[in-house]
Amino acid sequence: MADTGWSEQGLCRTADPDDLFVEGAAQNQAKALCTGCRVRTECLAYALDQRIEFGVWGGMTERERRALLRRRPTVTSWRRLLQTARAEHKRAHGATGAVSEAS
Repeated sequence: MADTGWSEQGLCRTADPDDLFVEGAAQNQAKALCTGCRVRTECLAYALDQRIEFGVWGGMTERERRALLRRRPTVTSWRRLLQTARAEHKRAHGATGAVSEAS
């Protein structure tokens, strides 16, 4: 069973769920809610690992997630992949996001 403890910290926790499961141009509004969310990566990883077919999760629509899954069929754990990428980004850019001067 997947860990979903992160969901309590999501910006969408107080949103109307119907606003996250929309079609067409309304998806852009749903995706905007994800901007700046502190658990966006966990949310996206969950949706990819669980192959969730509907709704906006982690800032991506179902169509965007399907395309990503097709492009990367060998990924066995999106959670692990995205956590590793986040850690590498933080190491390269520091906690503030500034580029490291060690290069």
